[in-house]
Amino acid sequence: MNSRLTEILDEKRKEVDRLKKRGVSTNRGNNVPPIRDFKGAISVPNKIGLIAEIKFASPSAGIIREKADPLTIGQMYEKAGAAAISLLTDKRFFRGDLKHLPRLKKAVSLPILRKDFILDGIQVIESFLCGADAVLLIARILSRQQLKELLDTCEELGLAALTEIHDKDDLERAIECGAEIIGINNRNLDTFEVNLNTSLELAPLVPDKHIVVSESGIRNGRDIRLLMRSGVRAVLVGSLIMKSDDVAGKVRELVWAGRIEDGKG
Repeated sequence: MNSRLTEILDEKRKEVDRLKKRGVSTNRGNNVPPIRDFKGAISVPNKIGLIAEIKFASPSAGIIREKADPLTIGQMYEKAGAAAISLLTDKRFFRGDLKHLPRLKKAVSLPILRKDFILDGIQVIESFLCGADAVLLIARILSRQQLKELLDTCEELGLAALTEIHDKDDLERAIECGAEIIGINNRNLDTFEVNLNTSLELAPLVPDKHIVVSESGIRNGRDIRLLMRSGVRAVLVGSLIMKSDDVAGKVRELVWAGRIEDGKG
């Protein structure tokens, strides 16, 4: 495992310990909008759904975009046709903040994925309380038992889970644990190298009843049409959009590419 990823996970375990000491309620409350259908939003027939990500930095890329208002960005994403929004909430390594989630949920009508390093069920409950509609679960950093327990917790709370894989072993484990939405990360977590062929090779192996999402390394509409032909139903794109001088225009470009019937044209 990459040393930077090890560092991130060590910090995340400390965060989980602090969260457990504080404790959380299981009452979402009336001030948080109801759960939205993330799975349905990203699996509309004859198109690839765009999960547009709000991400200001990453360990591999450094600063991606100088700090801007996540609510404004989220509203641009919605107006430009994104199917859902991914909000990175890790503060130390990605310059995110979970405090943005409840405010973003009220500012847009799209489903919101909380993207973070989820290691414990209390983080899933925390996501639920803050208004998340889905959470990211990374198979590579979880044991089989942990993944199963986290998927079960998501189901109990009504949250969708995007279960991220990178190879055949991850895929088999995710399917066995009951994952329905499979995210194929084109970034190797050991080397941080990105290769779109990861999705092109693994997507055809995912059973038909599951939804396949391709993550990382998507550069243009051509990539989206190529992924569509491999059975991918949605793409998660962050850096490409956040680096753009025309955020809304870049989202519209990717959405349009995904609407071309049968991935042709």
